[in-house]
Amino acid sequence: MPSHTWIVHMGRELTYRPRLRIGGLALLAGLLVAACDDAGDFTAPDPSDPPFSSLECSIPEDELMDGGVPPDGIPSLDTDEVEFVRAQEADAQYLNETPGFDDPRVIGLLVDGHAYAIPHNILWWHEILNLDLPDGGQVAVTYCPLTGSSLVFDRSVVDGAGLGVSGLLFQNNMVMFDRREPRSLWPQMKRGARCGAADGTELPMVGAVETTWSGWRDLHPQTYVVSEDTGIPRSYRQYPYGTYEQNSDLLFPMDDLDRRRPMKERVLGLPGEDGAGAIALPFGELRVAAGGGGGTLVVPLEYQGEEIVVFWETSVDGAMAFRPDLDGQSLTFQVEGGEIRDEETGSRWRMDGVARDGELAGAALTPVDEAYVAFWFAWAAFHPDTDLWTP
Repeated sequence: MPSHTWIVHMGRELTYRPRLRIGGLALLAGLLVAACDDAGDFTAPDPSDPPFSSLECSIPEDELMDGGVPPDGIPSLDTDEVEFVRAQEADAQYLNETPGFDDPRVIGLLVDGHAYAIPHNILWWHEILNLDLPDGGQVAVTYCPLTGSSLVFDRSVVDGAGLGVSGLLFQNNMVMFDRREPRSLWPQMKRGARCGAADGTELPMVGAVETTWSGWRDLHPQTYVVSEDTGIPRSYRQYPYGTYEQNSDLLFPMDDLDRRRPMKERVLGLPGEDGAGAIALPFGELRVAAGGGGGTLVVPLEYQGEEIVVFWETSVDGAMAFRPDLDGQSLTFQVEGGEIRDEETGSRWRMDGVARDGELAGAALTPVDEAYVAFWFAWAAFHPDTDLWTP
């Protein structure tokens, strides 16, 4: 797992300031009711003693908003609360029965040659899955429905502690908290703590792939997937945010939105350092560019001083970034006959960085761990100086 760094910030006291738009109240009230249904000891937060109000932060306090639910009002999941089943089993069929989502999206992980899928359907309702992996790794698979952001984190930096949903938002993005004392707040797309004792601690990422469910099954027919039987009463066949993904509205106000791309277009983003060097590859542009390549595309890029490569496949509606070398051998990739091949051996590759066949069959490229998918408006807000890739 990658190492982390410690950066010292000047802190300030967090003021808990509810700033809800009326359009979002009904939705969030519904989530609160759902939380109450399965939490008999649920109590609403006392406005005179708001959660986390004593923490000092290094992000602007007036941009932290009350999301309308208390800490754990959206309950995160832990390993012992989920069951992984094969894609063909009955407990996975909820993914084929989601109105408005003919092909829901999943976050895919490859661990010791085995594939695991964590569906958005589960994370719409829980946002975080604290997962202990078979190889001993401890990760947090996270998805914020408001910003469309899928990030997987290495939990070793918080001593393996679970992460929970704080109920706060920063620029519409979920703010997590760690279950340690003293507590800290971790805005998901900041990829680190920005309030509390751990302020300035970066949260290392783990490479993951976001695709459609059918696309992930095509890549990995024997994949495991999170069952709908979590023990928590939720309708995992139902998207709880109405038409949010299809419209251009936000539930909470934001200033200076970047209008260069559709608000909720998905992008594969590569974060920069110190606010510079970020790159965003819009899915719409990738689809167009892949049109002449049978829906498959290879994009060579220079990122943080090194050569990387992005693979895209329209059939799985997904992209991921990789380092184009294997065991010290530098590889050059191109599309031939609608398939990704390396020029050195002629092996065929999938968009998840695994060689389908040929001399390198079964080999896997190293992902750029920091790459992740998010809605364009959110990516641009967190990376205002991003370079926008076009063919």
